[in-house]
Amino acid sequence: MATIPITKRGAEKLKSELHRLKTKDRPEVINAIAEARAQGDLSENAEYDAAKDRQGFIEGRIKEVEGKLAAAQIIDPAELDAGGKVVFGATVELEEEDSGEKVTYQIVGEDEADLKLGLINISSPIARALIGKEEGDTAEVQAPGGVKHYEIIAVKYIVS
Repeated sequence: MATIPITKRGAEKLKSELHRLKTKDRPEVINAIAEARAQGDLSENAEYDAAKDRQGFIEGRIKEVEGKLAAAQIIDPAELDAGGKVVFGATVELEEEDSGEKVTYQIVGEDEADLKLGLINISSPIARALIGKEEGDTAEVQAPGGVKHYEIIAVKYIVS
């Protein structure tokens, strides 16, 4: 099985979700199923059906999170030494050449990506265009509105 890169923060987030699923959500749904069973006829019991559906979702998510953590290659951005190159976990400050608009992104794994927080997926077009580049380089990104050119202003290896 291939390893999946994930930042230290992303791994902690998955671990806390797994803990919540096992210690809070799973026992709650087991109680809900027990209460629904106590009501009698299960063939027309909507609460029982809903609780069983929820249990299936929770168990599936537990398996999914455990699988991701087992395959995870945890990378701490603060410990990176990539010689100024853009790599997984790096925080990159960019300037769009046409508009002069400045943006800052951290390149993260699929599960932790959140554009509103400046966290972009390693497999996104902009991240793929940035990987391997250095400060001062220009990255050409195929965006939905056409090709955009970004100058790399700064590359940092920090935990944000």
